[in-house]
Amino acid sequence: MARRSLLFSPGDRKKLLRNAPATDADIVCFDLEDAVAPARKEEAREAVRAVLADPSFDPDAEVVVRVSDAFESDFDALFGSDGADSASDANADSDLRLDAVMVPKVDAAGDVRAVADELAARGRTLPVFALVENARGALNAPEIADAEATTALVFGAEDLAADIGATRTAEGTEVLYARERVVLAAAAAGVDAIDTVYTDFEDEAGLREATEFAATLGYDGKMAIHPAQVGPINEAFTPAPDRVEWAKRVLEARDDADEEGRGVFRVDGEMIDAPLVAQAERILDRAGYDTV
Repeated sequence: MARRSLLFSPGDRKKLLRNAPATDADIVCFDLEDAVAPARKEEAREAVRAVLADPSFDPDAEVVVRVSDAFESDFDALFGSDGADSASDANADSDLRLDAVMVPKVDAAGDVRAVADELAARGRTLPVFALVENARGALNAPEIADAEATTALVFGAEDLAADIGATRTAEGTEVLYARERVVLAAAAAGVDAIDTVYTDFEDEAGLREATEFAATLGYDGKMAIHPAQVGPINEAFTPAPDRVEWAKRVLEARDDADEEGRGVFRVDGEMIDAPLVAQAERILDRAGYDTV
């Protein structure tokens, strides 16, 4: 499944939760962390659970919940208490429409394992989107990506800048090292990399520029804080038709070359070898084609 766009919806806004999939985001993330005031956490947990437990809520998008620092309490509200008998616990529900959890401020692989262990104690196994948004997390990105439950690394530039005392600039050079480190760690571990938010949701031109740059770095997708951002993000991470056609020609020529025992071959006057074959496979994968 493509992970071009990840749209946050505040957990205490039930209408927004239900409407999020209509934005065409590849991932909808119900937020129990930053988007919810401390006094409304319980209300948000109840609202998120009510939507996830509704049989009519079954979107095509991947559904994720970003847990708070008190993730044990979040899980108690969603799944029932640790060790509870699900047959008798009124809060337990094995049919929640939930595909993964996002963990904020991940410092090390142990943070991912702690969340996975809490889920296992409740009889659940869910992949983890690990949000790397502080100095320690950026330095430990490779081990976080390698954690068994990790399915994606998510880069958070705003919190990182605050953590290291950097001044945010339009160019983003102050967070570029960490931004590249996250995508390298994700690629090495074979998990997805999702880029930071673009905070000015009224600046479409700036969003497009930032998203296109993230794609050139190797990111698979980008977070969105407003539905209007989803379309431009999806477009930036969807390969252009001419690139798709080039990739198809490369893989067709590769198959012919394999039959003839050739490792290098020509397409459109260009010599193609293994790195360009891998690039073609990635283009078709992003475009939704089966490259196997």
